Amino acid sequence: MKRIGIFGGSFDPVHLGHVSLAKDAMQQAGLERVIFVPARLQPFKLDKKMTSGRDRAAMLKAAIDGIPGFELSTYELDADGISYTYLTLEAIQKQMGSNTRLYFITGGDTFVKIHTWMNAKEWLGKYSYIIGTRPGYRMDVLKASIRSIESIYQTEVLHIENTQLDISSTEIRERVLRGQPISAMVPTAVERYITEHGIYGKELD
Repeated sequence: MKRIGIFGGSFDPVHLGHVSLAKDAMQQAGLERVIFVPARLQPFKLDKKMTSGRDRAAMLKAAIDGIPGFELSTYELDADGISYTYLTLEAIQKQMGSNTRLYFITGGDTFVKIHTWMNAKEWLGKYSYIIGTRPGYRMDVLKASIRSIESIYQTEVLHIENTQLDISSTEIRERVLRGQPISAMVPTAVERYITEHGIYGKELD
């Protein structure tokens, strides 16, 4: 059975932490591919303005260009309305077929809240999950959440030993706004795109 990783998020902007997590997930979980899916409208961020989908997709494409097995999907950007994960996974599963196992890639801080997502009870048991963490995260909380999801939904949750990079998109946007360097936080091609297109030169929120 094929094993495909699905990595969703705002990616505003994509950064080295995202790329590193995807690489670790691919290697440690034996994934054939990782598909990055930038959200059009995230349910938990409806009160926040985001950079245009076109720019976020372009930065993602620049970040993963040339990395074997990495690809971009604009499924959520092209769809109408709120970007619900269960709809995305259903669509990709249908496209891939029954011989493909989807692994949803996410961070520990997101995973502990996944049971609150739209239609969670209907889809949490249908897919597998790959969890990475950032420095300083409370592992006891994450481990308890993993045990709960595995027990209730009888599904596979892989907590990988990912490279610990303490980077956030929020910090990147703030640094650009203040005129501070971000070269250690994003791929070179992404930094170039931000500079050339004047992204984050003013407040989004």
